[in-house]
Amino acid sequence: MAPLIPKWHRELELFSAVKPLIVLEGNVLDQYRYPVPGSIAEDSLVALPEYLQGFLNDCGYEQVVFYSNLVGFMNPYQPQQLNAFAQHNGCRTASGAIPAEFKGNSQDTAPNVIRRALAQNTRATAVIMELASHYIITPDRMDQHDVNSFNLLMQSAMTAATVRTPLGKRQNLLILMVSKLNDLPAWFYLNNPLCKTILLEAPDREERKRLISGSAWPTFFDSTVYRTDMPFYEQHPDELRQLREKFVGLTEGLTFTELDAMRRLSKQECTPIRELCTVVDLYKYGIRENPWATLSMESLHTAKADFQKRIKGQDAALERTLDVIKRAVTGMNGLSSSSTSKPKGVLFYAGPTGTGKTETAKALAEKLFGDESACIRFDMSEYGQSHSDQKLLGAPPGYVGYEAGGQLTNAIKKNPFAVVLFDEIEKAHPSILDKFLQILEDGRLTDGQGHTVYFSETIIIFTSNLGMYVKDEFGKRFQNVTMDMDFAEVEKRLRQAVEDHFKLELGRPEILNRIGENIVIFDFIRQEAGQAILRSQVSKIIRRMQELKNIRITITNEAYQQLSDAALADLSNGGRGVGNQVEALLINPLSRWLFDHGVTGDADVAITAFDVTSRPPCLTCRLPAENAKEEADHA
Repeated sequence: MAPLIPKWHRELELFSAVKPLIVLEGNVLDQYRYPVPGSIAEDSLVALPEYLQGFLNDCGYEQVVFYSNLVGFMNPYQPQQLNAFAQHNGCRTASGAIPAEFKGNSQDTAPNVIRRALAQNTRATAVIMELASHYIITPDRMDQHDVNSFNLLMQSAMTAATVRTPLGKRQNLLILMVSKLNDLPAWFYLNNPLCKTILLEAPDREERKRLISGSAWPTFFDSTVYRTDMPFYEQHPDELRQLREKFVGLTEGLTFTELDAMRRLSKQECTPIRELCTVVDLYKYGIRENPWATLSMESLHTAKADFQKRIKGQDAALERTLDVIKRAVTGMNGLSSSSTSKPKGVLFYAGPTGTGKTETAKALAEKLFGDESACIRFDMSEYGQSHSDQKLLGAPPGYVGYEAGGQLTNAIKKNPFAVVLFDEIEKAHPSILDKFLQILEDGRLTDGQGHTVYFSETIIIFTSNLGMYVKDEFGKRFQNVTMDMDFAEVEKRLRQAVEDHFKLELGRPEILNRIGENIVIFDFIRQEAGQAILRSQVSKIIRRMQELKNIRITITNEAYQQLSDAALADLSNGGRGVGNQVEALLINPLSRWLFDHGVTGDADVAITAFDVTSRPPCLTCRLPAENAKEEADHA
């Protein structure tokens, strides 16, 4: 198999011959596989400084030194080069290093040593400044010493550009390693003809595929496991190819260092070849048990009936929701996409208020993960400002609250298997929607501390009341859907309103594309559903009173009809409105009656009438004759 040379390596090879100043940014703390024969064993995994040592040796550089503001100049890989560097530049060594401060006015400071080293033409010299972002506090708060030091580095590069070394076509070279380019002062690299910036990214799909298919493949497994399992896959190469493809997809965005840690973890745990992909969960989340893998199919078969006990009158919405879940469980989610790290499912709930959108999300969390608390809810009305993304992801370094992290990222770190509910998404600031693009497409986010959290095991649910009211050509709001419309018309109008909001008002059709056809419309709570909600709530009150106080409550048919007529007279506020009416017409008057009559427990109470016209509403109750004389009273 021909060596795969990363893009950044080819750029370094090209521009190190013509630019005296190279800035390597991005994934500089990772380890890399040296791709070509030379001073480092081909395909060996080494830290970037050692990689650069091998690369520069292969290019013919005689003196390669590394600078750290904690140690000074050093070369742990070839110490003789450090000694030669010290002799040619008039420096003293101590404990295997040349001590040198970054800031200061003496001739022994690092910028002055670098300036002398890059100005000589007797030995081809390269200086690599590790983690250059640590030399100053922040680029926009540099003191005069900081400015002087970077000016000297710039002068060094300018001098190196004019010096011909024994290598002929190559000049002396200064390389800076930074995690983020803006850790350096902008004037140092912007519009600088001497400088070339090279981005080091996490290994791409082809690099990860080479790793899992190359000589490192047997090292992912215990030797006994490998000898036992591999003959089967040698006879079934298609299954081996599918296993590797799945692993490559699941490790998208991971570094070589993380992949190597995963390799060692797999070997340590004696993971069978067929279960290689479970190591990804073990590494990402620190647990082996994946609730998705242990989900009972029998439980899903009864899911719709279980949901209907909690959510009334929304059969179409429940059916659409369960389709997404069944697709995730059967492994068919994302088959049409190249990314395997997307969330397990994405749903966008739209419809009138109080129709069961939030309740459905909670029921779903309980069904999938066994606990309603696995539904992590974010009220997006709290994120209406452009800077609100810091609440979700955490403040950047140097800002107040940096140590605390972000509310969203912290929640997913704590519980990566969850239903994540973004309530009333239309109230969030449009700039925050960019974060959702990354979640929906890549299944991961990086918080303010630089830690990556994964959403690949979550269900993402957005809720919205979009489309209930729209504006006419004069900007006046009017009701777009009403209860006298059938569900087909309600669904058509609300779906169109959601699409118009993202396409026309926000100008963000790409977000709508990520949601796809998973817009689920909830219908109005109509009379039949209202009756079911009322019966459920009244039954719950009666049951709880008996469990907690042993107060056995009955309601006569005539009284229940009075309660029903009043509670369901206006269903515009949905099931939540029915609950409010039950509280006003039943719970408050009943508690008042029990208090006034000294009934604290172990009693039979019959409700015989409701007076909904009085203020406040009241009811008539009767205690059985065997407990007290027959009486009727108004609360």
